[in-house]
Amino acid sequence: MKTKEEPRRRTAVVTGAATGIGAAITERLAGQGMHLVLVARDSARLEAAAERLRAEHGVNVSTLALDLSHQGAPSRLAEWLEDAGTEVDVLVNNAGVSVLGPVAGSDPARVRGLVDLNVGAVAELTALLLPAMVARGRGAIVNIAGTGAYAPAPYLAAYAASKAFVLSFTQAVWAETRRTGVRVVAVSPGPTETPMNTRRMPGKRRPDAVADTVMSALRGRGPAVVDGGLNTFQTFVFGRLLPPSAAARIAGRTLRKAALGK
Repeated sequence: MKTKEEPRRRTAVVTGAATGIGAAITERLAGQGMHLVLVARDSARLEAAAERLRAEHGVNVSTLALDLSHQGAPSRLAEWLEDAGTEVDVLVNNAGVSVLGPVAGSDPARVRGLVDLNVGAVAELTALLLPAMVARGRGAIVNIAGTGAYAPAPYLAAYAASKAFVLSFTQAVWAETRRTGVRVVAVSPGPTETPMNTRRMPGKRRPDAVADTVMSALRGRGPAVVDGGLNTFQTFVFGRLLPPSAAARIAGRTLRKAALGK
C-alpha cells in the first residue's frame, strides 16, 4: 500500500539571526516546525544558535556566515540557497547596524556600510527571492524597519533614514504583491534590548516581544506594523501630527545627550 507523503516543511531565511531580535524570531519560527537558514557575520554564534534550535525543536538548521553589507553578498546568499536546493518560504530581513552621532563627526565608511546593509541588502535580497515566491503563489517577506522610519532622528540620521527606506519600500512591494499569495510586511520595533542597543532608555522592549509582533504581522494583511502600544502612539504623534521640523527638534534634544553626553 502506498503511504501518504508527509507535507513539506517550510523553510525560513533569517538575516542577523545570531542575536537579539533575529534570534528571537528564529525561536518562534522553529517552534512552528519551520526549517531555518541563519545568516549573520559571527560564525561561532550562528553555530551555537543552530545547535540549540535543532536540539529544542527538531528542525533542520543551516548557517551561512556572511556580511551582507559587502558588495555581491546578497547574490552570494541567493546562489548558495539555489545550490542547496532550498525553497525559501519566508524571508526575514533583520540584519542591520546603527551609527550614533552627528553626521559631521561620523566615519564616512561606517555611514556607507550602514546604508549598504540596512538599505541595499534588504532591497536586493527582496528582489532576488521574491520572484520565486510570486511564481509559486505563496511565501512571505518581513522587513524589519524601526520607529525611526516615521520621523527624522538627529544623531541617528543615517539609521532613521535607512529605516524610512525599508518602510516605504516594503509598503510599495506589499501593494505590488497583494493578489499574488505572497505576504509582504514591514515591522517597526522601537528601542529594544539587543547587543546593538546597549544605551539605557525607558520603555525598552524585549526581543521576544518583538518576535511575537512579527509572528502576528505574518498572519495579518496590512503593509506595516509597529511593535508595542507606546511605540505605536509615538510614531503616530511624530509621524503624522508633528511637522518634520518639530519632530526633528524634539528627537534631537533626546538623542543629543546620548550621542554627545550633553
